[in-house]
Amino acid sequence: MPNSAYNRVLKLMGNRFEFTVIAENESIGEKAIDAAVTEVKRIEDLLSTFKESSQTSLINKYAGIAAVEVDEEVIALIQRASKISDITQGAFDITYGSIDKSLWNFDVNMTSLPDFETALQSVSLINYQNVMTDPEKSNVMLKHKGMRIGFGGIGKGYAADKAKQVLQGMGIEHGIVNAAGDLVTWGNQSAGKPWTIGIADPDQSDRPFSALNISNMAIATSGNYEKYATINGRRYSHTIDPKTGLPVSGIKSVSIICPSAELADALATPVIVMGTQVGLDMINQLRQVACIIIDDHDRLYTSNNINVKQ
Repeated sequence: MPNSAYNRVLKLMGNRFEFTVIAENESIGEKAIDAAVTEVKRIEDLLSTFKESSQTSLINKYAGIAAVEVDEEVIALIQRASKISDITQGAFDITYGSIDKSLWNFDVNMTSLPDFETALQSVSLINYQNVMTDPEKSNVMLKHKGMRIGFGGIGKGYAADKAKQVLQGMGIEHGIVNAAGDLVTWGNQSAGKPWTIGIADPDQSDRPFSALNISNMAIATSGNYEKYATINGRRYSHTIDPKTGLPVSGIKSVSIICPSAELADALATPVIVMGTQVGLDMINQLRQVACIIIDDHDRLYTSNNINVKQ
């Protein structure tokens, strides 16, 4: 008897999560998805800044005051985030949480940028090098009062990878976890064909212009399709450069393809901050990481190791 696909969509970590598994029967499929959902909820309880009891909230509460004891996996995630900050020259930074949100609303009412000094002041507490981790004592401390960390740029990908591990541990050999567009796949579809994803045509976002085989890979896309402001004819994305406090412009969307959803999630936004050339130069130096960029003029750029047929 051929295996069937079982699917569930629900809201987790404030985002739409979709789980698809290929299983022998409904009972096996649903039980595996239950376990994956439980794992994502566990991670949400650990990392969410919206939950006062989470370890992230405690780290932020004691910023500049004291070290906070946390689980080993939180320290490991912070350390991996710090490595990505090094690779991206600070374009990715989990201390982004301290930015003054009042400067940014990214709607039709936003008609001017804040002045350079105000913007710079708004990011003065952002510096990943001021996150002190002590793996031996299993604690974390933020150096200055007012600093805040958040896992918004890496958490969904991390949760997708962990959910995949749980599903594989339960004998699911083929599946997809889609964490609000951060996808991780393994095995094949029920017909034995590889999982594929459509890359949207920038001119007509409702139709793909290319399909990529992404079996046993993860893909994450970051873009300013939905949230942006147009000021003096120039389009500014809702992505803020952590070094200047000003929004970035030039890139519409970035898709990162690599084996880990966590890494794909964490690299997508920094490429927008870094810009097309610098971003591609960085991606081309990383092993097993590919990138597709669509700029504000709808031009398509890809890293050296990927061939997109248009």
